[in-house]
Amino acid sequence: MVEIPDSLRSLFTATVEERDGRYVVEVPESEIDHGAVRSSEIYRVAVLPQVDTEDEPESTVDETELSSADREPGPPAPPVDEGEIRTVEVESVGDQGDGIAKVERGYVVIVPEAEPGDTPRVEIEDVKQNVAFASVLDR
Repeated sequence: MVEIPDSLRSLFTATVEERDGRYVVEVPESEIDHGAVRSSEIYRVAVLPQVDTEDEPESTVDETELSSADREPGPPAPPVDEGEIRTVEVESVGDQGDGIAKVERGYVVIVPEAEPGDTPRVEIEDVKQNVAFASVLDR
């Protein structure tokens, strides 16, 4: 298992493509939209190979029980659920004055009226693919 550092800003799946003698990995627009990556900045990138499932033991899950979201490849599910209560650490303040906390895989949680260094207990109210919105329960 690969150890993932806390400083990880973004994690996504992409294909390496050859273009005019260069190799390109396209960053999904969603990574730009939620601020994990900005154009014209330099980042350290780790490339992990796709896991070969042929060597894995057969699954005991009945394929007919899986939803299409469980079977189709795509971005990973958000690491938080609506109604979930957790303590987060606010790292920065966004353009609109709300606190920004990052949880697993660099996933962003917007915390109203919070400042960097705050560690409020929050309830996740709205979950999107790349960002969640929370309300503060305890400061």
